[in-house]
Amino acid sequence: MTSFILAPENLPFTISLGFMFAIGLLEGITTLFGSSASGHLDSMVPEADIDVDVHVDINADIEASNILTWMNVGKVPILILLVLFLFSFGAGGLIIQSISQNMLGKLSPSWLASIPAFILGILFVRVIGNALSKVIPKDETQAVSEKSFIGRVALITLGTAKRGQPAQAKLCDQHKQTHYILVEPENEEDILETGSHVFLVRQNGAKFFVTETSKQIS
Repeated sequence: MTSFILAPENLPFTISLGFMFAIGLLEGITTLFGSSASGHLDSMVPEADIDVDVHVDINADIEASNILTWMNVGKVPILILLVLFLFSFGAGGLIIQSISQNMLGKLSPSWLASIPAFILGILFVRVIGNALSKVIPKDETQAVSEKSFIGRVALITLGTAKRGQPAQAKLCDQHKQTHYILVEPENEEDILETGSHVFLVRQNGAKFFVTETSKQIS
């Protein structure tokens, strides 16, 4: 068994499981000192500024955001999602290699076995993460509805907002938490550049319609 686990063809999967145990150990140690590695990691995500050229295609950023949402980032602590992926990738890869050895008499190249293991890991994170998001306790006092964003001021941080072409903006809710949203001008003739402060007047699906304002985000 040891020779199988330590075989060069299984190195990516062994390392993955090793990282998983290391993360668990780190979380345990930080918890003993009254802190939490996962808590620190999650607290960094909402405040992360996006510093990119204003000419970057906004659609690429929206697509990346959709992928993260699909993988339950923001609904489940990131460290848990990472552990889920490392476990499923590592264990799945070893199972695939075991099947390969039993059927073909030899282990598959690590890069070849990593392909189905990676796909398995992504799907595992999606399914288990989705289940966990429904049972993990949430701080109800910090929960806000997107409807409460109406009437607030946001700052356009990425792209140029035109009718039919939303841009990304950020705002702070009543709990001083940062949210990133998609905004589009209420007036068809308006063009709102990066750095513009805008007033949210209504919501339509995932988008908010805005007008430019002299007020600044607090």
